Amino acid sequence: MLADVYFSTPLLVSFANGLTRTFHSVHEALDFLENEWPLRHGERYRPACEKCRAALLRHTPVTIAREAFIAACLEAGMPVQSLPPVWQRSGPGTPPLMSA
Repeated sequence: MLADVYFSTPLLVSFANGLTRTFHSVHEALDFLENEWPLRHGERYRPACEKCRAALLRHTPVTIAREAFIAACLEAGMPVQSLPPVWQRSGPGTPPLMSA
């Protein structure tokens, strides 16, 4: 098993049913893409999988994998927000600082 690679800032993904999920790492994003993804035929889906795999192998920077995952989420109609790093949050209810 490959060691996980963490995003510099976690991503909060919103689903059509109103639920949200936070992604902290490349492995979490790839697992979601491979096992729970709602739109496998999207143009951005395959590149996101490839970039996440490459980042886990240390062949691609984690920022490239993160951006590919964001692009796939947006294409699938799932808004994404970038959360502040854990060390910058003042509490669990702190709202996200920016949208991706």
